[in-house]
Amino acid sequence: MGSYPDEFPFGIMEVVELLHLRVRRQQANSVYVDCPFCGDRRGRMNVNFVKNVWRCNHCDEHGGMLALYAKLNHTTTSDAYWEIAEALCDNTHEEHARSGNEAQQQPVSTGSPSSGARAAAAGHSSSERKTVPQSDKASPAEIHQTLSLLLAQLTLRPAHREHLRSPKRGLSDEQIEALGFKSTPPPFLCRSITDRLIRQGCRVQGVPGFYRDDSGHWTMAFYKKTSGILIPAVGFDGRLQGFQIMLDVPLKHKDDPPEKPGAKYIWFSSSSKTDGTGSGSPVHLIGDPSARVVYVIEGLLKADISHCLTGRTFAAIAGANNTSPLDPLFALLAQNGTEEIIEAHDMDKYNNQMTMAGASKIYLTARKYGMNCRRLTWNPNYKGFDDWQLALRRENQRRKEIDRLSFKAQYLRGLCELAHIEDCIELWQHLAENKTCLTEYLGLTREEHETFLRQGRDALGTLLEPQRRKQRFVLYQLELDEQKAIPFAFKELAALQKAGYEQPPAAMYRMAGSGEVYCPVEQSDAEILKRLFADCREELPEGCHGRPMALSDVVELDHSPRRIYYYVNGEHEFPQVKFSPMLAKKDIKEGT
Repeated sequence: MGSYPDEFPFGIMEVVELLHLRVRRQQANSVYVDCPFCGDRRGRMNVNFVKNVWRCNHCDEHGGMLALYAKLNHTTTSDAYWEIAEALCDNTHEEHARSGNEAQQQPVSTGSPSSGARAAAAGHSSSERKTVPQSDKASPAEIHQTLSLLLAQLTLRPAHREHLRSPKRGLSDEQIEALGFKSTPPPFLCRSITDRLIRQGCRVQGVPGFYRDDSGHWTMAFYKKTSGILIPAVGFDGRLQGFQIMLDVPLKHKDDPPEKPGAKYIWFSSSSKTDGTGSGSPVHLIGDPSARVVYVIEGLLKADISHCLTGRTFAAIAGANNTSPLDPLFALLAQNGTEEIIEAHDMDKYNNQMTMAGASKIYLTARKYGMNCRRLTWNPNYKGFDDWQLALRRENQRRKEIDRLSFKAQYLRGLCELAHIEDCIELWQHLAENKTCLTEYLGLTREEHETFLRQGRDALGTLLEPQRRKQRFVLYQLELDEQKAIPFAFKELAALQKAGYEQPPAAMYRMAGSGEVYCPVEQSDAEILKRLFADCREELPEGCHGRPMALSDVVELDHSPRRIYYYVNGEHEFPQVKFSPMLAKKDIKEGT
């Protein structure tokens, strides 16, 4: 392998063009392109053309410009240099020969570069590319002061408050105030608010989100298309470090495919503006910084809601693979007495290899500072930890709805014994406004009610028993692997088929348990499955040892001598599938 000159005759942007990487958006000193390693098409890979380095915020692949070419073409960085130079420049053959290597005559496999790239490579490095001057970051105390006084001048719009109070978020007015959520200001107020902050003695230069406009005045990077809710990012020391914006309308690029979701969260940043400053994607800590146990979660708002629901301490990162900012935080936590880190990334860590890779880095960082680390797994019907906790609230409401069923409806479903009719009659007698006759209240026919009055409960049972039947079921669940993601885990049947399977692969499943339920004789399989899902989505019946029922599970209904298998595709969708139970493992470990 030959050496290469210290002064490169090309820059990383020429390598980007040579590799035909699609540029999605331009920043002050960098661009975002589609990542060729993980295949993400949302422009997550940042290419810094001043430092000639790159990093994908989705898969965390990173390196210099030679490594970018070398990794994609499975070659060494030394060979990468000469291949790039030969493709871009006309005067490298002689130089390559002097270094002890014979320049290759054939073109590289990635294709010929554009004439613009060739001209740039011939005489200009990427450091000469036009850049926007940036400000050095202000001190933590200055950033905290400026952002705190900025929040004091903002309000929370009624629509945003209602969203935070909605069942989806579950926050109270007191919690909303304590967390400091505010609405982004209208763009026309940015300059006047900034002037007011300066008059109050705040430093705005070097504070993320502030910059000089074309007339040289300081202002803020708030725009109509980025309006939304400001989510404060608070550090270990309790100081404000920056803001995330939960956008009212997700940002999409004009050439994005219709099915591609837009960005829901962005940082309040001015990195593409004159004398601006980037956010740096800080870690947000909510709760007790001296807690023995700290949870790591993806998303600032998710951390805030989870803390309010549980009272526990959460450290939030802005992306599953954005784990590098955790290193200094973990050092402080370890010094402060934290003993255990719990990784609480969304449940897609079991079907998304990138999320799983990010979770693994949390383990390594925690162990680096002598802390234990474990993974938290919860009901897979809920993607996020906060979704799960909010669902527990709703489950209490569902149980109240079951109690409102008539006696007969409960009995036919096996939810009560015959003796429960006495409780129902007593409750009916004590109703404040009793506009329903007792027969209707109990859900009985006139004949059934008269039989009960004349002959008692046993006679009523003789009439009701033929109206219900026992339905046996068996539940099969995927056996999860903490190192290897299963692409269709906790996903719809379409994801299974996209992964290359026509039917659920029984060898990847375990039997989670079996049971019986009473149901009305006329009830269809679809209705039984809906009820099973509603009953088992929070916890399985006694004797079962798997997870709560969720997407990608397979349910067997026994209609002896025939057995029918259904794929759990949602709370209302259960398509029939082919399944070989003999290939499935026969038991499932507790808690998996």
